[in-house]
Amino acid sequence: MCGISALLLADSSQAAVSDLLESLGLLQHRGQDAAGIVTCGHKGRLFQCKGNGMVRDVFTPQRLMALTGSMGVAHVRYPTAGTPADSEAQPFYVNSPYGIVMGHNGNITNDSELRHFLDYDAHRHINTDSDSELLLNIFANNLQKTGKFRINEQDIFTAIQGLYNECRGAYAVTAMLAGFGIIGFRDPHGIRPLVFGRRKSSSGKGYDYMFASESVVLDALDFTDVEDVLPGEVVIVSKYAVTRRRLVVEDQITPCIFEHVYFARPDSTIDGIPVYNARLDMGVKLAHKVRQEMGDSMDIDVVIPVPDTSRAAALQLSHELGLPYREGFNKNRYVGRTFIMPGQEMRRKNVRRKLNAMATEFKGLNVLLVDDSIVRGTTSQEIIQMARDVGARKVYFASAAPAIRYPNVYGIDMPSMKELVASDRDDSEVAAAIGADRVFFQDLGDLIDSCRKFNPKIKTFDTSVFDGKYVTRDVTQEYLQKLEDRRSDGAKQKKGADADVLGLHNYK
Repeated sequence: MCGISALLLADSSQAAVSDLLESLGLLQHRGQDAAGIVTCGHKGRLFQCKGNGMVRDVFTPQRLMALTGSMGVAHVRYPTAGTPADSEAQPFYVNSPYGIVMGHNGNITNDSELRHFLDYDAHRHINTDSDSELLLNIFANNLQKTGKFRINEQDIFTAIQGLYNECRGAYAVTAMLAGFGIIGFRDPHGIRPLVFGRRKSSSGKGYDYMFASESVVLDALDFTDVEDVLPGEVVIVSKYAVTRRRLVVEDQITPCIFEHVYFARPDSTIDGIPVYNARLDMGVKLAHKVRQEMGDSMDIDVVIPVPDTSRAAALQLSHELGLPYREGFNKNRYVGRTFIMPGQEMRRKNVRRKLNAMATEFKGLNVLLVDDSIVRGTTSQEIIQMARDVGARKVYFASAAPAIRYPNVYGIDMPSMKELVASDRDDSEVAAAIGADRVFFQDLGDLIDSCRKFNPKIKTFDTSVFDGKYVTRDVTQEYLQKLEDRRSDGAKQKKGADADVLGLHNYK
């Protein structure tokens, strides 16, 4: 999972870097492995700073001063393909043709086929294991076919039309052509989010334009007229015009529902769905599930959320059940999200570093803990034990999402299938595995309704982690096995991070 943004300022004498940096801070929740910014200055000169680490660690004042130019692309990354090597931090750059920079959120499912094509037919060198570099080179190869000294918007549309024909999977993309402008586009299914907006230039002449993974970025930076880039749509912003065209129209768009469950900030709106409101409704429906399953044996004393993502659902659940809502865990905000941390042992240790249970809210009580989802079960198991350690009598656990039983292939780094706690267990077995007295999972139909009610035009979502149905219809057992082999914690630990791979000059 990644966060992307791109910015073009109307006043070419101003610097884009400060807004790009702020955009990455607002998207830090989408990726904590690496961060990068590439800007474009006078005469199309590109300037870059990227590397492994949090946004605050990668960008020093000295490095930021070197990122001159009035347009740029920015990226925060957690790797879903490739390795955690410093060389795979994005944005990626290719010099030919025209100087192209690209940031990508998602995952390409026919990466092996594309790698073979680029090597044997297009004769383009791929320097990393990242599928994002493949996407960039497919776009570059298609642009190269124009053979023109200078390209126009139609050439870009034609190149991306070719990319749509060649690349399968999930991709929200921001790109920049040196000296020309910025581009944003989404895959035809709309699996990964991308929004677009404008604001009056501080010079008073013209508009600044920005793309971002989530609307909260544009809201915070005072952009208006915010709208989603549509699935299969390409938006090109040059110094002279904004041109947009929808190149592919699928029968149904299928955005990833896990964005609303976990990844997106609650103050974002994605595909017309306010994330916070969707999570509130998840709480309503989860309350109905708890009441239905417990019936007259309901003995819950208090509802406590696992911060932060589950707060909205837990609050509404407690209201529906007529139970007190309490904040029982204090969170250390300087520890990263455990779900996207590399390594099982690190995740275990960081749960207790991240959360501290307050005994006064647990001692002698039957508590219902509410979380957004249960993935490996590592976090859930540690949290339940923490509740017991401070005196909880019974610990029930409710998930605002259904049981996750299948791997994600569209840009979320879910663990291998055998590492999913619910992959081969029923509800009672999951409860035993994580140490809960009982576990409650949201019904899939209720989860879909919680999101769809705010935008009835969306008939369905990508729910593949819950039901194993992959919307691109190209995911084979062979591909899933390959994914299984490279996603396990053991496989990841065997991969060395090659920090010496060459890239665009990185300012120190």
